Amino acid sequence: MPNLVNKRGWFYLLSLALVLPGLIAILLGGLRFGIDFTGGSTWDLYFTNTPTSAEVEKVIVTAENDYLSQLRNKQPRSEAENKLLTQRDGQAFTAIATPSDTGLIILRTSEISGNTDERNLLDNALKTAYPNNYIPGRTSILTVGSVVASEIGVRTFLAIALISLATLAYLAWSFRNVKKPLRYAASTVGAMVYNVLLVIGIFAVLGAFFRVEIDSLFITALLTVVGFSNHDTIVVFDRIRENELRNPGESMDSVVNYSLWQTLARSINTNLTIIFPLIALYLFGGPSIRTFVLALMIGMISVTYSSIFNASMFLVSWEKNDIGRFLGRKNIRTTSAAAR
Repeated sequence: MPNLVNKRGWFYLLSLALVLPGLIAILLGGLRFGIDFTGGSTWDLYFTNTPTSAEVEKVIVTAENDYLSQLRNKQPRSEAENKLLTQRDGQAFTAIATPSDTGLIILRTSEISGNTDERNLLDNALKTAYPNNYIPGRTSILTVGSVVASEIGVRTFLAIALISLATLAYLAWSFRNVKKPLRYAASTVGAMVYNVLLVIGIFAVLGAFFRVEIDSLFITALLTVVGFSNHDTIVVFDRIRENELRNPGESMDSVVNYSLWQTLARSINTNLTIIFPLIALYLFGGPSIRTFVLALMIGMISVTYSSIFNASMFLVSWEKNDIGRFLGRKNIRTTSAAAR
């Protein structure tokens, strides 16, 4: 059988090539956060004939600015109205319209207050601009406060950090009957982090070029990918452990290569049974779940690849001290060049 382990350097290069564009996009601010993270309001606007995004944005922003001008000239003002003026003076009102299904435009704006006058004014502006096109009866508005939005981000980071620590502890204990059990735990977490970074990175690229936003469902998908990543990697590692205990005299790379070929077909076939329904959901499901489904699809493909070609290779690299040898060779070359 072909020796996959001996080609681990190529797999590392492929993994780097896949994740690097996303990392660059993240650093350049490509991630677009939905209202679940930034706070704000989402409007589902329905039309018989969908207008352009720029037109809808202009109508809403103009109407909001007119409303604020009226409030500034109004005396006396209620406490809620004063609070709204203070909020708008600190941060300008924004509106981003994204066409979705036929007749539907998803409009994301700054947080709309509970003041019904403001909502009615914006709704009336759409009726005036599109008297024979806009369908007001189907409009829905979801508002998320900035405090709630910030809590989601913090809790997501804490959840992934706790999962990583729990995985390290659990696998170090579960694989205690083989030598260096910590390498199994660290390799599993390494593959998990890679999968998370790949999914986030791809969405950073999509955000930069196609204005795709991430929301709370994206976080749900991300945590699901974390779970599948650990599960899939443990299945492969369990076979490696069995073969390592049965063949104590075998080299690690030989054991890993044999184990990979034993589990390769099973891992791919099992994950395909998940990926195919996700493709159907993405094609035929509603627009509200497409980001969630896309994140899951990308994550499952990454998990299938990473559990075989990343996590298992990490084990061999740990055993053979690849990083130490690479750095040592680099130091030798640097010293030789300096001596010349």
